[in-house]
Amino acid sequence: MVRDDLYITVPSFFLCPISLDVMKSPVSLCTGVTYDRSSIQRWLDNGNNTCPATMQVLYTKDFVPNRNLQSLIQIWSDSVQKRVDSPESKAVTESELVPSRDQVLSAIADVEGDCGNNRVDSLVKIVRFALDSDEKRDFLAKVDGFVARLVGLLHNVDGGVELLEMVLKALDLVLEKIDDREWFKNSMLKKQSDGENRCNCLDSLLLVLQRGSSGSKIASVRVLKSIAMDAESKLLIAEKEGLVSELLNLIAPEKTPALIENCLSCLIAISTPKRNKVELVHLGAIRTFSKLLLESNLTVSIVEKVLKLLETMSSRKEGRVEICEDPECVAAILNKVMKVSSIATENAVTTLWSVCYLFRDQKAQEAVTKANGLTKILLLMQSNCSPSVRQMSSDLLKIFRVNSKSCLSCYDTKTTHIMPF
Repeated sequence: MVRDDLYITVPSFFLCPISLDVMKSPVSLCTGVTYDRSSIQRWLDNGNNTCPATMQVLYTKDFVPNRNLQSLIQIWSDSVQKRVDSPESKAVTESELVPSRDQVLSAIADVEGDCGNNRVDSLVKIVRFALDSDEKRDFLAKVDGFVARLVGLLHNVDGGVELLEMVLKALDLVLEKIDDREWFKNSMLKKQSDGENRCNCLDSLLLVLQRGSSGSKIASVRVLKSIAMDAESKLLIAEKEGLVSELLNLIAPEKTPALIENCLSCLIAISTPKRNKVELVHLGAIRTFSKLLLESNLTVSIVEKVLKLLETMSSRKEGRVEICEDPECVAAILNKVMKVSSIATENAVTTLWSVCYLFRDQKAQEAVTKANGLTKILLLMQSNCSPSVRQMSSDLLKIFRVNSKSCLSCYDTKTTHIMPF
């Protein structure tokens, strides 16, 4: 029992938003918010279909264990219990929960010297320190050799997934503070000294993507995106066997929106080289994107990024073929032409313009007609769209002018008055 004179300050992110108690088994919903398993399970069992904190409708009621947070809570709980049990126990203040600068410098030194669980414990202290403020993250990034030590740990997959997860979490927290991005990129992509044609850091990133928690997967993707700085680095990333296909696997409706969005951002970053675009097509990216667009309750940002990738794929013959061979894909793109955002509209119209007007694919034209596309394009032209979207829409209408009589029979007479021909 805690004595009356023992005051304990609990970090706010350890508390369940529902019960306001320290979480025993933290799990994350598809909205990215973490709750104690028992509390959120009761909420869902009572027939609720929203996230209690955001009131956002849940497209899936599945949740994912937040192992990193559980590890932090356990370490904190153990430290508090030791103080409670000690005869000399005293008040635990918030400053004691967050390591001091001297303590974190000692933890950084221990990361290089220790092994196994000791390293993980040291990394947990570092992460706890970095989470406290932007100023402390800036301090960490400027510690001589700190980032290099983290990169060094990523060059060794033998440390285990738990260690790699904490390394990536720490690295992600200071990512924006790294001044020499060129050095960081080169260090991450450096090949093994034994001459094998592979990069151990990419091996570690892939391992976490395959076996890590949702939070550590996001950290891995963010780190991966940060090193996709030029054509050479993007090609090296795409050449890593299994890496791009794993990113595509993580773009699934049952995954958390934050994970999906970060994976899409990473794919956009690495998809600029022609070779990578073709590789994405061969790995089934078009089908993955098409399936995702058919889902309801997607965030605007996710829709924009999916459409951007489809636009990118449509610039290659292989991509256009896949898009045109899939009527559901064309219909899904057409369905996002309006009522999402101006960015989504431009990406969607550009893709349709590419396959239907620029390259005159008959299957794509038929799919647009079947999906009532002409009406949507006409309505789009009546809206406050950008000049480029208006021009592409006008070009698309020219494609259907020849078959206007057959097209008109498909549409309600209330919309035919806006036909420009």
